[in-house]
Amino acid sequence: MKTRTSTHPFVASALRYGYAPVMLLGVNGAGIAVAEAGAPKLWLLVLLAAAVALSFAVERLIPYTLDWNTGHDDAGRDRLHAIVNETLILASVAAIPLLAATVPTAALWPTRWPFALQVLGAILVADLGITLVHYASHHIGALWRFHAVHHSVRRMYGLNGLMKHPLHQTIEMTAGVAPLILLGLPVNVASALALAVAVQLLLQHSNADYRVGPLTYLLALNEGHRFHHLKWAGVGDVNFGLFTLLWDHALGTFSYDPQRRFTTDDLGMAAKPHYPHRYWVQLIEPFKRSGACHSQPSPAPLGRSDGDHPPQPAAPAR
Repeated sequence: MKTRTSTHPFVASALRYGYAPVMLLGVNGAGIAVAEAGAPKLWLLVLLAAAVALSFAVERLIPYTLDWNTGHDDAGRDRLHAIVNETLILASVAAIPLLAATVPTAALWPTRWPFALQVLGAILVADLGITLVHYASHHIGALWRFHAVHHSVRRMYGLNGLMKHPLHQTIEMTAGVAPLILLGLPVNVASALALAVAVQLLLQHSNADYRVGPLTYLLALNEGHRFHHLKWAGVGDVNFGLFTLLWDHALGTFSYDPQRRFTTDDLGMAAKPHYPHRYWVQLIEPFKRSGACHSQPSPAPLGRSDGDHPPQPAAPAR
């Protein structure tokens, strides 16, 4: 596995420890400021484009493995998934005023809180809903059919975060946002949340070898998320959180081993090594008989931090 680049050691170190704070605090902080000021939504798209560009640049300067920076006959497909699913996220934000006018809400939104705290609260609520649907998608065959698209990846890099079946993306986002809408989620908070989701997906699947120290055990970033993409049923049924690992600690599904290294051979689905890789075929596959998943006993989980969790329940074959 190739990991070396010609990046100067000082630059590499600065990127390794500075990249995540720039994305989490810098890009999201700018998004919060733009949303709070009521500036045109175009500025949020500019921030998103900057985040994508930075993500790709850092992956090339400090890659976890050089191999994952090379296309595996998947670049065009991943771009289509990213465009479609990011459009769905933006459309959900645009639909909030219509939903607020047609769906009874409790008007409980804490509008007196500082705006940044409102966005943080929205992130934590959305994180719970998305985590639970994600967990269910690994244990209910009907949901796994659609989620399997995401787990067919054979490398991890920024665009993988949006490499999802649009129906499953919609289900996840509905679970995350619906409770917020019922509470009276303001559109400007939703806009900042949408940017935060995109930034998080870039970080979570990044091929950049960045570090966040002890926060690895709290934030759902790439070091922990690689364990989620292990190709064996049961073994990869860990670290379901989008923003945080709080709910994984509560569910007993947190897993992390700082000594573990990953290669392409560890990723994908062991039960379906030849899962369709073309975009339009992936959209159809969950509706076909070949898209069915059957439960099978899961092997004992690997790489858990404390070694005393029991084996996972039977999961859809991967």
